[in-house]
Amino acid sequence: MKFKKNKFIPLSIPNLIGNEKKYLKNCIKTSYVSTVGEYVNKFEKKLSKFLNVRYAVSCNSGTSALHLALRVAGVEPKDEVIVPTMSFIATANAVRYLDASPVFIDCDEFFNLDYDKTKSFLLKETFSKNGKTFNKKTNRKISALIVVHVFGNAANIKEILALCKKKKIKVIEDAAGALGTKYLYGKLKNRYAGTVGDLGCISFNGNKIITSGGGGVIITNSKELAKKSFHLSTQASVDKLNYEHDDIGFNYRLTNLQASVGLAQLEKIKTFLGIKKKIKNFYSSRFKNLKNFTFNNQPPYADNNCWMLSINCKKHLILKKEYIINFLYSKGIETRSIWKPLHLQKPYKKYQRYNISNSERIFNNTILVPSSTNLKKSDLLKVISTLKKISKN
Repeated sequence: MKFKKNKFIPLSIPNLIGNEKKYLKNCIKTSYVSTVGEYVNKFEKKLSKFLNVRYAVSCNSGTSALHLALRVAGVEPKDEVIVPTMSFIATANAVRYLDASPVFIDCDEFFNLDYDKTKSFLLKETFSKNGKTFNKKTNRKISALIVVHVFGNAANIKEILALCKKKKIKVIEDAAGALGTKYLYGKLKNRYAGTVGDLGCISFNGNKIITSGGGGVIITNSKELAKKSFHLSTQASVDKLNYEHDDIGFNYRLTNLQASVGLAQLEKIKTFLGIKKKIKNFYSSRFKNLKNFTFNNQPPYADNNCWMLSINCKKHLILKKEYIINFLYSKGIETRSIWKPLHLQKPYKKYQRYNISNSERIFNNTILVPSSTNLKKSDLLKVISTLKKISKN
């Protein structure tokens, strides 16, 4: 099915309204198009300044950033990593890249790692020995916990951070879509998502709040972890003249071309965050009149970036989720489902899961709605009016 470009309403696409062309032309003019160039350094410095974090190490994807973060955090083969079941599969894949095993925990009402269940698992299902934490069921060492700030919603992790510190478990934040989300209260006040754990990872994929066409970054306040991240991301090179390497590294650095786009996008981050909040408020006010759908709000303890916005189908429509998505597409509106929980995915059915009861229900009744920063009011009104037609059926 084809639509005229101005008739189709996409879910989440880039808004290239800044210096992207200017910076790209400069890359081509200077021939610095690979992993060396001024824009890589500028992008990292501007990003670390915006997030008020000491170090930013750019990578060629959010997935490679997550893989690298787990590696430098000390995750070893046969270790276990606590992983939220409600996340994109890359979160669990990065664990398996290291031959470690995920232990899946349920999600809360904001799609994030359930605080109470995580605390329960750590207190009841683990034991400490020689300064390390082990799973009672498997006797394997638990070396890290991944917190995902799903769709830009800040996870409730203040107490989890303290508990993990006590148990010597590294906390890695998968803040792939959470750039700009900031905590509002308590010890985490004014801290950005991705900057409160040992390491944070952000994605700059094409559908994110800003993009570099592809790419990601590791952020940390630890000089040691930042240095190791950079070292391993450049093939663990120690002598460029003689091509000498001291570890098994990776070709994970961001290119200057990508960084030039990322820098131009980052210069517009405050504009994009403002637009996202306006879109959220628009939906929130108008969904009150839809009898078959409710709008999902964000957690109140944070100023969330509203990257992806979602709705719930009322109970009698749950089995029609696929029909609803297809119906909207037939009207020129792109929507999609939330991810199928990881513990139900074919590669991960055999791994341990703990007290999971919310994620399958949320998967069955949640739909993501258009939230691109270049949407017009008429586009948003069309989304609402089309959903009203379903509400009348």
